[in-house]
Amino acid sequence: QVQLVESGGGVVQPRKSLRLSCAASVSISRLYKMGWYRQGPGKERDWVAYITADGLTKYQDYSVGRFTISRDNARNLLYFQMNDLLPEDTAEYLCWAFDGVTEYWGKGTLVTVSS
Repeated sequence: QVQLVESGGGVVQPRKSLRLSCAASVSISRLYKMGWYRQGPGKERDWVAYITADGLTKYQDYSVGRFTISRDNARNLLYFQMNDLLPEDTAEYLCWAFDGVTEYWGKGTLVTVSS
């Protein structure tokens, strides 16, 4: 069983930055993929970015150039640096992991972008 705990959300003004963290209960080097999903008010959950065990990354178009996903295998942490935040980025951000068989989810951290 893999437990994921997010942190780093909060209220931020437009064009500012936030860094989200996701702490895993297992060695993340065992996890085939890790990523971030988000669910905005009245919207469906959608993936934003993921990173493979080999370090390959993929982003949704709207996050390219603004968001960066990274992983620290030594600390079992997944990071999500979000820059130039916009009001439409307001959402619950959830950490996700896939070990090749099972998907795991964190409970989420709320990001609110508002002036």
